[in-house]
Amino acid sequence: MTLDLLAIAAHPDDVELTCGGTLLKMGAAGYRTGILDLTQGETGTRGTPAIRAREAARAAKILGVQTRRNAGLPDAQLRVSDDYKAIVTEIIRDLQPRTVILPYWEGRHPDHYTAATLGYEACFIAGLKNYHVAGEPFRPFKIIYAAAYAAVAPTFAVDITKYYERRRRAILAYVSQFTPSKRTRSKVFLPLDELEERMNFVARQYGRMIGVKYAEGFVVKEVMQVDDVVKMPVRSI
Repeated sequence: MTLDLLAIAAHPDDVELTCGGTLLKMGAAGYRTGILDLTQGETGTRGTPAIRAREAARAAKILGVQTRRNAGLPDAQLRVSDDYKAIVTEIIRDLQPRTVILPYWEGRHPDHYTAATLGYEACFIAGLKNYHVAGEPFRPFKIIYAAAYAAVAPTFAVDITKYYERRRRAILAYVSQFTPSKRTRSKVFLPLDELEERMNFVARQYGRMIGVKYAEGFVVKEVMQVDDVVKMPVRSI
């Protein structure tokens, strides 16, 4: 399988929260999209790996992705190691994505910023002919970083207004995480209890930056090319 766009994240539901609208929009444009969850989220307070896998499959259908895979790496124990890089590298060689979305490289959760480094290094070494893992050498063309969890100004933003409600449905497919029953709710406050609402607020913030209702922000490390400065979007004054 060859993908146009692959979103890599540490846990099931991370992609939905940070770039689900962009996946929906790119899928509607005819691009082949996919998701790679690095862990099963098994150390989370709510749900079980089996429950979260069912929720992830339901969310993937809503997002319309061609494939969703799980690397099976240990939750809350992600690290940049040769073994873990080899696993992710094989998947990248198999899916051959042109563009990869990674989490931002700084953040509160260690798994998130580790996923950024692990994903970047796997993308690089996937193109090394003499790096001996399964698959033909392949290196993605573009890497972009989802800015949603980070206090950082995005390099650019994608208008997801048309896809906002479907993105929200995909997020809320994780019933165990965002709409648990009273019986399964913890007496201890969890950031999850406000996360869906906060991500919606962030989407409105990014939307205001580009003059639309809802958007998702991204960061790139290299200079962006613009070929037509007369038709550049987003009003300055």
